[in-house]
Amino acid sequence: MAEQILHIDPAGTPRATVLIVPPLFEEANRTRRTLVLAMRALAAQGFATLLPDLPGQNESLVPLEDIDLTRWQDALADVAAAIEGAVLVASVRGGALIDHRVGAAGWWRLAPVGGASLLRTLLRARVTADREAGLASSLESLQDAGRTTPLLLAGNKLSPAMIAGLGAAEVQPVAPLRNAALGSGDDMIAGTPLWLRAEPGEDAAMAEAIADDIAIWSGTCGVS
Repeated sequence: MAEQILHIDPAGTPRATVLIVPPLFEEANRTRRTLVLAMRALAAQGFATLLPDLPGQNESLVPLEDIDLTRWQDALADVAAAIEGAVLVASVRGGALIDHRVGAAGWWRLAPVGGASLLRTLLRARVTADREAGLASSLESLQDAGRTTPLLLAGNKLSPAMIAGLGAAEVQPVAPLRNAALGSGDDMIAGTPLWLRAEPGEDAAMAEAIADDIAIWSGTCGVS
């Protein structure tokens, strides 16, 4: 179960509750401010919103190295089970790897990504940091070490179970589903890939676009 949950309510009875599942690891920090802005924009359109701190993240007292993807999936499902009324899941990037066990009226995913891709990004960042520190490492040597010992990757100490789980994890099919992408087209979310920035950023226009897209799409899930 999540230890801390950011909860924003609308002025009246909520149309539904949107459970926000942020990207994983450092990508969560880079997008959090924009996701909170999106939560406020959703509240203005009549939705309640929740953004949980899952075990090992942010204010959680559980060490991240004790966590694997299955525990995150279970914790997220527990959060959703405690919500009264209709639940919509809104996942970003790697958050889509842990949202499929939630009992929901619908799933909205922005730029979902597979676990192997996320793991490669983390490993490459470690190789680069090692090189700058005068140390020799490679993707292969780190993967070998990660099979038996925790690895510090981009500031996150990941267990062998987490590393193995990420390497094999794929985004699972759910329905009804809206797969959203960044872009300038009519069916796209106008915004910037904040998860690629070196530091946390904020994109207020993107937050409004996310809220508008979720609000419009929710009608296809029976939410009025």
